[in-house]
Amino acid sequence: MTRFTGNTADFGMDTISLAGPLEAKLKAVREAGFTQIMLAAKDLVGHPDGLQAAVNVVRCSGLRVTGFQVLRDFEGLSGHLHDYKVDIAKSMLEMCAALDCRLMLMCSSTSVHATADTKAIVKDLRKLAMLAIPMGIKIAYEALSWGRTVNEFPQAWDLICEADMPNLGLGFDSFHMFATNTSLDDLDMLDPAKVFLVQLADFMWTEIKSVEERIATARHFRVFPGEGVHSQALAALVTKLHSLGYRGDYSFEVFNDDYQQMPLPTVAARAFKSALWLGEDVLRRSVPLPNQIRLKASAMHLKA
Repeated sequence: MTRFTGNTADFGMDTISLAGPLEAKLKAVREAGFTQIMLAAKDLVGHPDGLQAAVNVVRCSGLRVTGFQVLRDFEGLSGHLHDYKVDIAKSMLEMCAALDCRLMLMCSSTSVHATADTKAIVKDLRKLAMLAIPMGIKIAYEALSWGRTVNEFPQAWDLICEADMPNLGLGFDSFHMFATNTSLDDLDMLDPAKVFLVQLADFMWTEIKSVEERIATARHFRVFPGEGVHSQALAALVTKLHSLGYRGDYSFEVFNDDYQQMPLPTVAARAFKSALWLGEDVLRRSVPLPNQIRLKASAMHLKA
């Protein structure tokens, strides 16, 4: 029998699931049991006391920053649009570095002004990676399921391989894989060392019938892993990634309007329940944690 290593520390949640100020979000996430948090640019620039105050709050929270998001519509532009996006990218990289965060997420372009020429896209991916190298930051490139040219992770992977930059890798989002019905077998092409981040989410219906419904579901109706109808698929996905050798972070990227109307501790507790399910039940990564009655009971049973 294969012995799995690790625990719930491999899993974190995203601030986008929570309402309220940054301090309250960080407190709820930490007290729920998480050790890491995925931050968005608006968490910093939206702080009433300014950027540096937000950075200080994050540093004092005791939480590790999983990654910083998200750079949108960067690749495939030309002229003044390209120059504009390069300036935006530089600003986001500076904020990422200020957090001592070593990973920035970018998603595939949806812009009608972006070219579909893969050579131009690869050139832009390489440029962004070059900008990030002096800061010690990795770039995770994610395929949005409604991306104009890149909308499935195998396409993103091909471009990453062609760009061939040491700090450019894949940002993998389970929602987009399920939304496009991409085969689990396609994961076999991946080098686990070049998968920089895995984002997980479930949703409440088995079929998405249009791009418009896909966008609405992604932005408003996701739920935490194990809460929707794709639990078996999520378990299979995480197990497959582990068997391939992935040992990086998992972040729960759950956009949900209902969670925005619930107390922060309640939402964070739901997320941690998902971490326990994935870390202990799915990957069998049980470790002695305080107040985990099920684990203690299991230990007592073994001693009997």
